[in-house]
Amino acid sequence: MPTAPPGECVVLLHGLGRSAASMAPIGRDLSRRGYTVVARSYPSTRLSIEAAAAGVEQDIARCRRARATRIHFVTHSLGGLLLRGYFQDHEAPEAGRAVMLGPPNGGSEIADELKHHWWFRRALGPAGQALGTREPMAFARPLPLEVGVIAGTRNYEPWFAGCFGGRPNDGKVSVASTRLPEMADFLTVRAGHTFMVRSRLVQNQVAAFLQDGRFTP
Repeated sequence: MPTAPPGECVVLLHGLGRSAASMAPIGRDLSRRGYTVVARSYPSTRLSIEAAAAGVEQDIARCRRARATRIHFVTHSLGGLLLRGYFQDHEAPEAGRAVMLGPPNGGSEIADELKHHWWFRRALGPAGQALGTREPMAFARPLPLEVGVIAGTRNYEPWFAGCFGGRPNDGKVSVASTRLPEMADFLTVRAGHTFMVRSRLVQNQVAAFLQDGRFTP
């Protein structure tokens, strides 16, 4: 098992409608590998993406209090947009690498179909309203980190299948929408969106990228 050099911290950012507990499987794995792990719940269904992104400062501060010399990030779904939003107008000299799991970098086709329904607005709040592919979030500044993206190709939620027009997807986000221009590596895995973080394969690939800056072939 690869182990982390001393002084390395990983910030975990969960997705929409979830909590820090949803990232626990990856957190436990990274802790066993020697990383200091920081995970914080945020009210994802009540805040805009910009407001939620500001909270990343708290996570970086916790890593610094732990005397981290290098800070990495692992994000799931909406968490990837928080990371991008934070680094639009912030810097962190210790920033190292980031792995995004199922990020809606190009938006979510489901939001295109459902965001005008009252129950969708109520359930997912302002962040959910900003996730459409037709007007995706504009982030002018590329992430100043080495970024790896993992996309799922298993849809366990057939009631949303029609939103994707036959394109490969993980049940919430199409594979095409996960891509990021500045990414250093890209990987697809046969996993669904919601429980991707529980996949042992995904956990191993996250650790590989944080260590080497690339996924294992």
